[in-house]
Amino acid sequence: MKTFLFYYALPEKLIAQKPVRPRDHSRLMVIDHKTGRIKDRIFRDLGEYLKPGDLLVLNDTKVFRARLFGNLATGGKVEIFLLRPICSSGRSSLWQALGKPAKKLKPGTIVSGRGFRAVIAARGQQGICEIKFNLSRPGVFRLASREGHIPVPPYIKFEPKQEDVYQTVYAKKIGSVAAPTAGFHFTRRLIAALRRRGIKFATVTLHVGVGTFRSIESENIGSHQMHAEYAVLPLRTQKMIAQTKKQGGRVIAVGTTTVRALEGLAHGHPVSGRAGWVNIFIKPGYKFTVIDGLITNFHLPRSTLIVLVSTLAGRQFVLSAYRRAVRKRYRFYSFGDAMLVL
Repeated sequence: MKTFLFYYALPEKLIAQKPVRPRDHSRLMVIDHKTGRIKDRIFRDLGEYLKPGDLLVLNDTKVFRARLFGNLATGGKVEIFLLRPICSSGRSSLWQALGKPAKKLKPGTIVSGRGFRAVIAARGQQGICEIKFNLSRPGVFRLASREGHIPVPPYIKFEPKQEDVYQTVYAKKIGSVAAPTAGFHFTRRLIAALRRRGIKFATVTLHVGVGTFRSIESENIGSHQMHAEYAVLPLRTQKMIAQTKKQGGRVIAVGTTTVRALEGLAHGHPVSGRAGWVNIFIKPGYKFTVIDGLITNFHLPRSTLIVLVSTLAGRQFVLSAYRRAVRKRYRFYSFGDAMLVL
């Protein structure tokens, strides 16, 4: 399919710059692709569309302060956007990162900053490079926690002062450079209320990479190379999914990252805990085998995320819902409003 088929016009003023407080007071668009009905609600009304025995699956990854700033030995400042650790040996570790300005970061270049010294080991495409730190893997995470900056996406014009602003309330396992933003709308109070209604909860872990922000640049979506992200599907979650389906309940993913973890690891496999790198690109023609519904935000045009949602609910229906969201002045992207796809 042509990539332009997943484009929609969005006024810049509708890109949310700050989250709604309380979080569950954000708006919720409920779309039912079986009936073609669309309703405008508030996120705290979510329970009205769930049934006792339904299972909500959350991505419990935790964002770390991935943006570091340093100086070149030859002079000049650089930014290092940590993506993921590659390997660790003793007191050093090798990381994949984005470096700016990329033209100054050639192999052998030394970068130093508060609490670290690193050397560029290799340089790839799109500004991605491999950087060797004089710190172990846990040491780099501690450095980032102390000296790093919160890695909000490029369309957010301010950096939050508090980490919890760009974090879900159930985040536990550190490793993401972008938040699973569909989960932003949940509060502990709402989760407790849903549990009292008989809604079940389970978790997966998928450490979100920077590729989640990138648009599809190829003319055809089939030519797009999907980025890989590390995911863990616990045995308990796999068992809860099997039990839910056996009892006639629905498995509803909270976020596209959860969808990729579930469909990438659980698809076609028996009940078992699984872990590994996931680069599944869910596009029209894909048959979902795990999820029955999705809670998500409003995504960028021409992104793999809007393609995923369109695969679940139908491209024309999803785009009509997006046009409705623009007319009704919903808030878009990471700090924006939510959509429930049934």
